[in-house]
Order: sequence, then C-alpha cells, then structure tokens
Amino acid sequence: MNTAGPTNFRAGTAVAGTAVGTGAGAGAGAQATAERRSGGGSGRLAGVDAVRGIAVLGMFAVHVGPSPQPEGAGYLLVAADGRAPALFTLLAGFSLVLAQRGTDPARRPEGWASRWRPLLIRSAVLAVLGLYLASLWPGFLVILAFFAVYFLAAEPFTRLSTPVLTAVAGASVVVGPLLSFLLGPLFGYGSSGRGLVPEAADLTSWPGLAAVVCELLLTGAYPLATYFPYVLAGMALARLCDVREWATALWMTVWGAVAAVAGYGSAWLAGHAFGTRQRLLEAIAVHHPEALAASDPVREVLGSQFGAVPSTSWDWLLLADPYSQTPLETLGNAGVGCALIGLCALVARHAVGARLLRPLTVLGAMALSAYVVHALVLAGPAHGAASWSAWIGFSGAALVLTWAWQWVWDDSPLRRGPVEHALRLATRVGARA
Repeated sequence: MNTAGPTNFRAGTAVAGTAVGTGAGAGAGAQATAERRSGGGSGRLAGVDAVRGIAVLGMFAVHVGPSPQPEGAGYLLVAADGRAPALFTLLAGFSLVLAQRGTDPARRPEGWASRWRPLLIRSAVLAVLGLYLASLWPGFLVILAFFAVYFLAAEPFTRLSTPVLTAVAGASVVVGPLLSFLLGPLFGYGSSGRGLVPEAADLTSWPGLAAVVCELLLTGAYPLATYFPYVLAGMALARLCDVREWATALWMTVWGAVAAVAGYGSAWLAGHAFGTRQRLLEAIAVHHPEALAASDPVREVLGSQFGAVPSTSWDWLLLADPYSQTPLETLGNAGVGCALIGLCALVARHAVGARLLRPLTVLGAMALSAYVVHALVLAGPAHGAASWSAWIGFSGAALVLTWAWQWVWDDSPLRRGPVEHALRLATRVGARA
C-alpha cells in the first residue's frame, strides 16, 4: 500500500457482499448444483461472485500497488482507483435481494424481533470487527462498520415495491451527494476534516460517540450519505434484472456501459468544455491553499476528504474523479458495476467460461475472509507495500489460498470461508437466544 500523501487513505475500500447473504436459502436443485460446480456456494450466482472477485483484485491494486498513472499497465490501477469500494457496495445491495429471492416468501419472518434481531447481530459483529481492524493501524480506512450501517438502513427498503425502490435509488444518486455538500459546513466540515473511520477509542466519551455517528452517516470515509445510493442501486438492479436470463444479462452489459459513459463523459465535458477545473483551481486557492503545491490540486483535495463532496464550490458536484462521490461519479461507478455483472453472467452461462471464471468466483465467495486477512497482513508484515510485485503477490496468494480452502472444505459449511462461517454462526446463535 502507498503510504505517502492522500494515497494513505485508500486502505479500507472493500468488504464482502457475502455478509449480506448469510441467511439466503438454496436455489432450485439444478441451478444450485451448477453454481456449486462453478465455484459459488449453494443458491449463489457464479457471475456475481466473479465480479466480487474482480473487486477484490482491484482492492489489492489500490492498497499495495504503485500509484495509479495513466500510462501502460498503470491504466489497470487507474481503472481500480475509486471503483473497488463502489463495486463492493453495489454488490451488497444486489446480494441482499438475491438472498431474499432464495427464501420462501411464506417463511419470511414478519415480526419485529424475528426480522431485526439477526440483522442487528450481524451488523454488530461487522461493526466490532471493523473497529478492531481500524485500531491495529490508525489511518487504515476499514469499511466494515459502515457496512453494518448500510445493512441496517437497507432493511426498510426491502419492503418497497420494485417501481418505488427504483425511483428512490435513482433519486438517491443525486440527493446523497447533495446532502454531503450542503450538510458538511453545518457540522464544521466545509473544507476539511472529513474522510475518517470510527475507532474503538472514539467510543469512550460522549463527544467521541457523537463523532462516530457523524462519520458513519455523513463525514466518514464511506458515509451513508454518499455510499448508500450504491446499495439502493444494487437492490433495484437485482429486482429489475434476472441475470440467469441471457437477454437480461446482455442488456445489463449494454446499459451499464451507457451509464458509465454518461457519468464519466458528462464530467469530462464539464471539466474540459465548460471550465469546471479552472473554477475549482480558483476555489482551491482560496479554501485549500495547501493543495496548490501538488501536481493535481483537485485530486489532492479529494484525497483528503474521502467519501465527502467538498463544500467550497458547486463545481465539485460536476466531477467524476475517484472518491469524489458526486452524482456523476456514482452514476459512472454504478454503470461499471452493472456492466460487469451482466458480462460475467454471460460468460458464466457456458461451461468453458464458468471454468475460466472459477478462480474469481471462489475468491468472490470468500471476499469477507480475504478482506480481513489482507487487513491483518497490511497492518503487519506488508505494512507500506506499494509495488507491482506486492500486488501480484497478494493477488496470487488470495486466488490460491481461497481455492485450496474450498477444496479442503468442499463438503463442509466452512467452504464459504472462515469469517463468513463465523458470522453466520453468530447470527444463528443470537437469533435463537
């Protein structure tokens, strides 16, 4: 991982969407068997897990690869920069709906306690794990506590009809970043101070606890305001699109690419044809003068405020740079996620394609375990790693170890990963207490 400058704040950009599906039931027999043979767990779609595996490799690229440069192989890092956390969050919403789809509607819990108790337990475990990992390395932007909040916030939206959910998801792409922009100054974060993650030490005082709540909802590295739109978009996509159908997967690929071009292309036009970048440089000179010495002052400001839209100029809302969290970046990132899900679903339909995707599918099915292990390694022996060899080492080790794990535990519930299994057990035990 790069340790100099704003790059230091990219250390926590992923979590396994598999945590969402801990209560999912198995799918139909033939479908479940096909998915198991292609590397996913029962009731899972191999293409979706493969996309999650791609996101894991993207996370490694950002954390332990060299700085992203738009030249040669550096374009791989540019492609991963900022999109890995968005992709994981989108997949969390997508997986949440898939988990419900695999459950018999007649057996879904309706009472408050039976609905919320497993969710509260699962979220609490993720939050505690996130606080622990964050305490190992101050500045390490662990996303797990934020995911706990996403899951809690998502539950009421699962009750909405598909048209209403789709409309809410579309509106949130604009409303979320706008709230970040407008409310930041009200909490004293107009030009700086955002982009942090909660740590256990923050919970020892009332002011610290208030700061944690503010970080989780508005000012943190992955706050609800700017990342929850990805969850809602993923939920809406899963409701609207059955990726098991060839035509649907194809349209997801096409329309996802269109959305990506619309988001990133609009930002490019705003910056190069309508003078957004020049006006931002003028605002930076007034509100962020310390960033002027950087080679790219705009990226320098964004790098110090992960998860937030800076509140010093309306022109910030017209960017689509990594971690800018604007409506245009959210649209572009969601489009990339939609296109990847559709593309991997198409590839996974064929036996050869499924075999080619299997290493990614296995890694994606164990993404939460991969996240926790990589965080522990980064906090210890690999602290400060930032090279192509480090990325290749992390990626190769993750692919081999997850494959070996599933091979050893093929007929055991542990095959889905040690952390996933522990989270599932904690949820079941707590729900029965």
